[in-house]
Amino acid sequence: MFRNFFSRAPDPAEVDLETFANAVRAGDATVVDVREPHEFAAGHIPGAVNLPLSRFDPTSLPSGKPVVLVCQSGGRSLSALARARAAGGDGVKHIAGGMSQWRSRGGAVT
Repeated sequence: MFRNFFSRAPDPAEVDLETFANAVRAGDATVVDVREPHEFAAGHIPGAVNLPLSRFDPTSLPSGKPVVLVCQSGGRSLSALARARAAGGDGVKHIAGGMSQWRSRGGAVT
């Protein structure tokens, strides 16, 4: 199932939200939230790791599972994605609608 994780998104840098939600529930993706710590503390996707964009180092991204970046609306995660790609992280993706879209579709928040 996970091999096709990124296949439904129209942009290869983005992840389809429904497929992403299934991967999160199954523990098949590492979610990296690039919002600032106070935003992360106010609510995040369960199991997400906080690596704020202000201190983002693409070499510190977790390994072992595909990495999906998320922020509030998609702008910061896209910036982090560009940094990750420049550092050789070709498999890193992001959620274009961010936490706003995740919440509006009923995604779990811790």
